[in-house]
Amino acid sequence: PLFDAYTKETGVEVKFITDKEGPLMARLKAEGRNTPADVLLTVDAGNLWQAAREDLLKPVDSRVLKANIPAHLRDPGNEWFGLSVRARTVVYNPNKVRAGELTTYEDLASPKWKGRLCLRTSKKVYNQSLVAMMISEHGEEKTEQIVRGWVANLATDPLPDDTKAMEAVAAGLCDATVVNTYYFGRLKEKKPNLPLAIFWPNQKGSGVHVNISGAGVTKYAKNEREAIKLLEWLSSSKAQNLFADVNMEYPANRSVMWDTTVAAWGNFRQNQINVSEAGKLQVKSVMLMDRAGYK
Repeated sequence: PLFDAYTKETGVEVKFITDKEGPLMARLKAEGRNTPADVLLTVDAGNLWQAAREDLLKPVDSRVLKANIPAHLRDPGNEWFGLSVRARTVVYNPNKVRAGELTTYEDLASPKWKGRLCLRTSKKVYNQSLVAMMISEHGEEKTEQIVRGWVANLATDPLPDDTKAMEAVAAGLCDATVVNTYYFGRLKEKKPNLPLAIFWPNQKGSGVHVNISGAGVTKYAKNEREAIKLLEWLSSSKAQNLFADVNMEYPANRSVMWDTTVAAWGNFRQNQINVSEAGKLQVKSVMLMDRAGYK
């Protein structure tokens, strides 16, 4: 529906193919200067950082994009731009967690959470990015202590996905977990009576860890001007609402109102560290989680 709206407004048709980020990037690389792709659109700053590092994108000098997208949600070299924001936050069982017990991601490593924590597997990029951002903030040594603390507090082996982790919390297997907000939204839509609530951690400190879905113009784009126009349109309020609301994400453009479902979860302060750190420190993050025994 997003690209249909663009075509309707501009008369420019957008042809797109969808795939996982790995195959998409491999394809871009293999096609080289013969690629028909003008834009790469994908989830997670780590993936976009990787695409830029592998020289698959080109810098874009756009006043519109710089005005619409906050600095921490775009590449410092302007090769990619966040278009929607996903927050990775704490979800807990209000029947088992007292107000005031929750404070920060780091505090989930404290002994009071022993046997009360559920986490998604470390194999997925979302927790890798969270830990990468923590390395950026605290350094490796302190972050490793925190991750070891999480592992020591697990009520069960790491779970395959965020939804399973929340279901475990709702079932009383554990009391709290860390998930992307849109998974919470989808689960509550299906099962509104589950005993689950959102908590925004680190509000007195660095803020909630966020990641993005975003896009960049491909290095060998044949239609560079049209590609930039599409990105600019995607950062505009009309498109931001379409883009973010469908997935229960947050608009990257700060002037855009939040969807009512998402707004009902309350306001929070975002971590202002540039999301590109998630990519830069991803390898270190994976190795650190491995050392800490986080499977």
